[in-house]
Amino acid sequence: MPEVIHIVGGGMAGSEAAWQAANMGLQVVLHEMRPKVGTFAHQTGNLAEMVCSNSFRSDDHGQNAVGLLHWEMLRAGGIVIRKAYDHRLPAGGALAVDREEFAKSVTEAILQHPNIYISCEEIKNLPTYASWIFATGPLTSSALSSAIVKQTGVDALAFFDAIAPIIYFDSIDLSRAWMQSRYDKGESEQERKAYINCPMTREQYEEFIDAVLAAKKTEFHNGEKASYFEGCLPIEVMAERGRETLRFGPMKPVGLKNPHSEDKPYAVVQLRRDNALGTLYNIVGFQTKMKYEAQTKVLRQIPGLEKAVFARLGGIHRNTFLNSPSLLDKQMRLKSQPNIRFAGQITGVEGYVESAAMGLLAGRLAAAELLDRPLPAIPADSAMGALLHHITGGADCETFQPMNVNFGLFSPIKGLKSGRKGRKDRYRAYTDRAKEAWLTWLDETSLDAQSAI
Repeated sequence: MPEVIHIVGGGMAGSEAAWQAANMGLQVVLHEMRPKVGTFAHQTGNLAEMVCSNSFRSDDHGQNAVGLLHWEMLRAGGIVIRKAYDHRLPAGGALAVDREEFAKSVTEAILQHPNIYISCEEIKNLPTYASWIFATGPLTSSALSSAIVKQTGVDALAFFDAIAPIIYFDSIDLSRAWMQSRYDKGESEQERKAYINCPMTREQYEEFIDAVLAAKKTEFHNGEKASYFEGCLPIEVMAERGRETLRFGPMKPVGLKNPHSEDKPYAVVQLRRDNALGTLYNIVGFQTKMKYEAQTKVLRQIPGLEKAVFARLGGIHRNTFLNSPSLLDKQMRLKSQPNIRFAGQITGVEGYVESAAMGLLAGRLAAAELLDRPLPAIPADSAMGALLHHITGGADCETFQPMNVNFGLFSPIKGLKSGRKGRKDRYRAYTDRAKEAWLTWLDETSLDAQSAI
């Protein structure tokens, strides 16, 4: 009888872990409490539902760390990244998807896999029997969080994550806004429609900042401390850091030219296409904790959005993660209870891609262990290996914070020029080394490499 592995959580990491383990011949029970038990952020019961953004970020396989991670996952037969390509939307150099069709596609693939059974129940403890992977993500239930804290003896860390609003396309005034991706690098008409730009004069920008700062915000509960992930700051927090912060962040006007005016915009708000029909657009980088009434009032001050109709307003939620360097071993197992592995955002990686990548590794590592086919060490020079090293020992336990994949996690290559001027050559060298290491590892594990897209 085939070995059985239990996976808790049907997000990016859990779906990927289930797919990988099932393809290695294991029977998988995927425990997903939705739709029986909902969360405030999820809208459906689908697996791999995207709640914050519809983007997997840069798809540059040659000089970008997250694009490199895309490439490695494709080579390893990753279901999440393959379905992302199947439902890709025009987004310049980014890999953005129709989030609804993407989630449906992943769900259908998992449901049709003969080795995967889905159980719609909430798991509230850490079982001492069998092999388990917990990939419950940033919205881990309070009951399970308590069980984790009880077992580890260490309080789970937490920070607050915010969601950006989504607007109906037909409510955007294109006599004031225009369609163009940043820098307009020879994109087709379809690709240019991936982004809508709303320009601001200096006066409009200053008034907008005043409104953001004055708006009523979500209040935290007693004892909660607002510690945000730096890559996903609410616009109010950025504005509080300085009046020009947003203009040099998500509202930078660089690479954009307003066809409605010869005047150069002082700031620009960008919206990115959110579905294949082009009926929905999300406001790029505009995560917010403003209360709903204040949100609509403030966002309608943006030129072109005066009559905006919102499909979803922004929000804020508690994002729970482990102090993984102190709690997990190199195989992603809980040191105090080795039949338990953790994967995804709960381990302290940040982003859809990174979460799925850690699910991929956890699924393979757990399956190999049950099949008594130990895998060689994940190559440290690969993007997968660099991220794994960060969460299982590469970071200081006392200062550990969630991290996106980036070339700062890679070991240096001797002889390469340091500093900003040598960055392109350095990133290319990191990428070439990583690809070679990853392909070698796949060959050594006797698993067929998949063709990259």
